[in-house]
Amino acid sequence: MAARLIDDEPELAHEHALAASRSAGRVGVVRETVAITAYAVGDFALALRELRTHRRITGSDEQLPLIVDSERGVGRPDRALEEGRAVDRSKLSVPVRVQLAIAMSGARLDLGETERALQELEIPEADPDRAFEWSPALFSARAAVLEELGRDDEAEEWERRAQIASDALDAASGVADREVIVVEEIELIDDEGGVDVASGVIPVADVVDVEDEFIPAGDDEDEIVGSTDPEDVSESEQRGDDDSVAAPSGDVDEPAADREGER
Repeated sequence: MAARLIDDEPELAHEHALAASRSAGRVGVVRETVAITAYAVGDFALALRELRTHRRITGSDEQLPLIVDSERGVGRPDRALEEGRAVDRSKLSVPVRVQLAIAMSGARLDLGETERALQELEIPEADPDRAFEWSPALFSARAAVLEELGRDDEAEEWERRAQIASDALDAASGVADREVIVVEEIELIDDEGGVDVASGVIPVADVVDVEDEFIPAGDDEDEIVGSTDPEDVSESEQRGDDDSVAAPSGDVDEPAADREGER
């Protein structure tokens, strides 16, 4: 239920996640869901606690970018950078590695280290001529840093690339085995019927000469970044030392150890 509601009704999704935690508080995916929905509603202190508990239960670093961003949310960019540097990035999956680079860049911006923020985004995945699922967010992050540096022309170009990548991914969505899209030069028809040459994208399996067609635009996904008071959650809870989940009201029931056996 929480997964279906997270985009449109994050507060309700969070309530469902908290309800699930009362009966399955030691299940990793449940704690992960509480963390994600807490992040979505801006409760970064709770998100941190739940993310660390999830990592302790599962041993997974897949939510490390969210940990870094949540540290930013509670006003600790230095701690965010420490979290990001504490892992071997080569062992992370590519999407997680890209998300981590974006979060680390944001932490650098929080500290006023704009040049270093750009360096965080200098990764092999930042290829403007290929579109992956992470490309729109990565290109937009780069554009934002370039804008902070006053390099407006470059910023506009990377933002344009982000939109092109988003359009291509939307066009290729639901098509099997199309994880890579090659950016080609194609002819586009403008609103007045004239033809201009501009950068477009074509799924790699369908690279053909295109004269008068263009792929329709897709949707971009934005992340929520904000701030909250880390004092609301104790230090031990933020480390994930406690298996309990904070609920809006009432006590959190401990899961029954024998319940699985009865099933």
